[in-house]
Amino acid sequence: MSVTAALVKELREKSGAGMMDCKKALGETGGDMDAAVDWLRTKGLAAAAKKSGRVAAEGLVGISVAGTKGAVVELNAETDFVARNSEFQGFVSALAKLALSATDIDQLKTHDFPGTGRNVADELTQKIATIGENMSLRRMQLLEVSNGAVVPYMHNATADGLGRIGVLVALESTADEAVLIALGKQIAMHIAATSPASLSVEDLDADSVARERDVLIEQAKASGKPQEIAEKMVEGRMKKYYQEVVLLEQTSVIDGETRIADVIANAGKDAGADIALKAFVRFNLGEGVEREDSDFAAEVAAQLS
Repeated sequence: MSVTAALVKELREKSGAGMMDCKKALGETGGDMDAAVDWLRTKGLAAAAKKSGRVAAEGLVGISVAGTKGAVVELNAETDFVARNSEFQGFVSALAKLALSATDIDQLKTHDFPGTGRNVADELTQKIATIGENMSLRRMQLLEVSNGAVVPYMHNATADGLGRIGVLVALESTADEAVLIALGKQIAMHIAATSPASLSVEDLDADSVARERDVLIEQAKASGKPQEIAEKMVEGRMKKYYQEVVLLEQTSVIDGETRIADVIANAGKDAGADIALKAFVRFNLGEGVEREDSDFAAEVAAQLS
């Protein structure tokens, strides 16, 4: 009996196993659906479906950099215990390297996973079965510059390129690579500590800005100040808001007094070449799912003291 796409789809829905594993199971059992399910069960692959509903908010963030390109991925699992599993760590490291040649998470999932004959999505299913926890390849991001450096930083790294908070900083410049790496690490540590909402004022979410301005306007009105003074109050407070959430406007946690924009400008002057901060990305493990907040600013400050 030929193995059709419809049969593979049906077996995937029944077992939760990966597409290539389902195709192989049907081939091994002559297309018999029940026998194919049993075949997957004997291989430990059907067990993954039972785990798919469980919350996965732990795991690891992984970072990989090659030349002027860098990628960061987040692979979630159910417990922090699995993050110490060498097989899981190796999987995350491999995913981060593969992400260097992917444009988004969907494309990454279709990449062939080295040495397995499976793609990334099916290898993930295999790992769920063998490690015994639900897992989710949640997100990835790629940064690249034409000239300069993409600099990685992992806060409190679990292993090389692996941890809970990963940051990438993309610097466009013809300056010496060592200068860019040193500057990029400083900025990345700052980003890990402060979690800025955007790179520049122009990049801020328009709805968030409008909400903040509306709140400040109401506060100014409630103060009973004259219109002209109230408007100045709002503009002054908006400037303070930008200094809190916009990376280029923030005060560096490294020296506690220099704006990040000025840190970059000063570094460019010293290097004799313009340096532009083109982009950054910060992944905090489990962010938006379930996570426990801690004072990362204090931790970074402690590392620097």
